[in-house]
Amino acid sequence: MSGSERREQLIRISRTLFAEKGFDGTSIEEIAATAQVSKPVVYEHFGGKEGVYAVVVDREMQKLLGMITEALAATHSLIKLERAALALLQYIEESSEGFRILVRDSHAASGTGTFASLISEIASQVEDVLADEFASRGYDPKLAPMYAQMLVGMVALTGQWWLDVRKPGREEVAAHLVNLAWNGLTGLNPNPSITAATRDLPARPRATAADKAAADKLREFEKAKEKELREAEKLRQRELKEAEKARVRELKERERLLKEAEKERERLLKEAEKAREREEKIRQREARLAERAARLEQVDHPE
Repeated sequence: MSGSERREQLIRISRTLFAEKGFDGTSIEEIAATAQVSKPVVYEHFGGKEGVYAVVVDREMQKLLGMITEALAATHSLIKLERAALALLQYIEESSEGFRILVRDSHAASGTGTFASLISEIASQVEDVLADEFASRGYDPKLAPMYAQMLVGMVALTGQWWLDVRKPGREEVAAHLVNLAWNGLTGLNPNPSITAATRDLPARPRATAADKAAADKLREFEKAKEKELREAEKLRQRELKEAEKARVRELKERERLLKEAEKERERLLKEAEKAREREEKIRQREARLAERAARLEQVDHPE
C-alpha cells in the first residue's frame, strides 16, 4: 500500500474498533494487528491512539455537521426542521459506527465532550432559524438560543434512542419530531409562566415541638450509634493488633525452636563423626598390633 492508502486503512479499522469498544477499550496493538502491520506504522501515521481517534472523530463531526448545514439551507422554516431531522436520522442510519463513536463517551445533555460540542454547533445554526421565526410571530428573538438548545437536544436524544430500535422508519420519526416541534412553536405562548396551581402550593407546615423532640432523640440515637460503632472499631483494631503481635511471637518462637533443633542436629552429626574417627583409629591400632604380633611369631618360630 502507498502511505495514503495505509493511512485510510488504519482510519477505517480504528473507526470500527472505536465504535465497538470505545476509546479506552481499543489499543494500538489491536489496531496494528487487525491491519496486519507493526505498532510503529500506526505511530508513524498518527503519533498514537489519541491521534487516530482525533482524526476519526473530526471526520464524523464534519460529515454530520455538513449534512445538517445543508438541510438548514432550505427557505421555509418548516422545511428546514424537516430536512435537519431527516439529515440526522440519515447519518445515524448510514453511519451507525460514526454516531456510536460521537455519543459513546458524551451524553447529549452533559454539556461537555465531543457530541455536546457538536450539538452546540448545530444549535448555533438553529438559533438563526428560530430568531427569524420568533420575530415574524411577535416573540422575543433573544429567547432563540435557549429554544434552539431545547429543540436540538430533543432531536439528538431521539436520535440516540433510534440508533438501537430503528423503528419506525426515519421519515416517520422525523415527521413526529417536526410535529411536536413545529406545532408546539405554532401555539407558543409568548409569555409562559408557572400555573397558579403549582405556584400556590401550600408551604410545608412548620415543625411542632413534638417533631423537634423526636428529631433531637433521633440525632442522639444516631450519635450514640456512631459512638458505639467507633468503640467497636477501636476494639476490633486492638484485637487485630494483639493477634498480630501473638502471631509474630509465635513465628519468632518457631524460628528459635528451629534454630535450636538445627544446632542439636549439627552437634549430633559432629559427635557421630568423632565416634567414627575414634573407631577408625582403634581399628588402625588393632591392625598394627596384629601385624606386629605376626612378625614376632615369625622370629620365634622360623621355618
